[in-house]
Amino acid sequence: MTLVAFLAIVLACSGAVQGAPAHAERRTGAPPYPYPYDPEAQKLADPNYGPIPGESDIYNSYWGLDRPFPGNITSPIFPTKYGPPGVDDWTWQNLLSAEWLIFEFYQQGVERFSEEDFVKVGLPNTTHRRLLEIRNNEAGHLRIFQNQISPYSVKPGPCKYVFPFSEPLGYLALMTVLEISSMAFLTGLVQQPQNPAGRGAMVAIAEVETRHEVWALLDIWKTNPFGGPSDTVFPYANEVLDTTNAFITVGSCPKGNPEYPHPRQKLPALSAGKDTASLTPGSSISLDFTDPNNQPRFHPHIQYYAVFFHGVLNVSVPINVTSRWPREQIRVTIPKWFETKGVIVAVVADRIGAPTKESIVAGPGIILEQPAKQATELLHGARAGAE
Repeated sequence: MTLVAFLAIVLACSGAVQGAPAHAERRTGAPPYPYPYDPEAQKLADPNYGPIPGESDIYNSYWGLDRPFPGNITSPIFPTKYGPPGVDDWTWQNLLSAEWLIFEFYQQGVERFSEEDFVKVGLPNTTHRRLLEIRNNEAGHLRIFQNQISPYSVKPGPCKYVFPFSEPLGYLALMTVLEISSMAFLTGLVQQPQNPAGRGAMVAIAEVETRHEVWALLDIWKTNPFGGPSDTVFPYANEVLDTTNAFITVGSCPKGNPEYPHPRQKLPALSAGKDTASLTPGSSISLDFTDPNNQPRFHPHIQYYAVFFHGVLNVSVPINVTSRWPREQIRVTIPKWFETKGVIVAVVADRIGAPTKESIVAGPGIILEQPAKQATELLHGARAGAE
């Protein structure tokens, strides 16, 4: 699927408090909170506070436009205990930060577009209600992820987000990219937790995201929802998460938030070029590194590859980086034997197969294959908006 770094401050006392600000007055029995802090947000440190996912129907059948709990409480939740962070806290902090973005995407959509707006462009009259239900599910994910982070680490709050959509169909096309991309990054993220129960929780969340996407493919795009025998596996989840920084307003994140994602490579962004006519297998595309302030550095004596991940496999295609780059485009052909299903994840690497995250020099770029038409429309629409 197409998609601001923060300071992680470590407080050393009887142990390190991950992501917690190092200034504030001492408090008996708990780490110091920064000032100002939100007392209401601190109540969420108790996992039994508020509606509980799996028990409360608010995460399914709340039909209001106001933000549902805990999406209506937007300050970070600071540590309540001293000690070293939980072994999987960084992973869950990354996932919670990403979930705030997804929740806000749906919240903005249901606020901006009405049931009538969707009906006017030929969509079912249930579209707005389904989006409300997905928004509610995402609020439940927020609470689940908050509760997975130990009391020794900060639970991040939301930033300000800007998404490139202006009308209902463009919004739903971006939704499709986000949902399918989430499946690809979760296949990498599920490999990170040391706690087996955490891996199981991530699989359960991925299954819910799949249901959201199946609804969109069937009801919105009227296309076959089946993605082949396997969704795409991409092992470097943080690289996918880093692409979502493009949606975050610089400087808008709470000061108490940890770095997102952590660790962050800050790789050059990768996209198909503006001359792209098709993103289906067998298509020839140019590679565009879209951030003028973060361009790849190519060594003249190293062979580079465009590595395409699809299903459980990847295919490496040698690319020719001449001395005339960037004046001369880098072109590559998407492997023609891939199915036109799900997504393809593309990176530029200095080793065949991109066997380590350090071997990747740019990307990832998410190539939507289902529905393929929306991929090029979204690409050109995003470029038009940027220009």
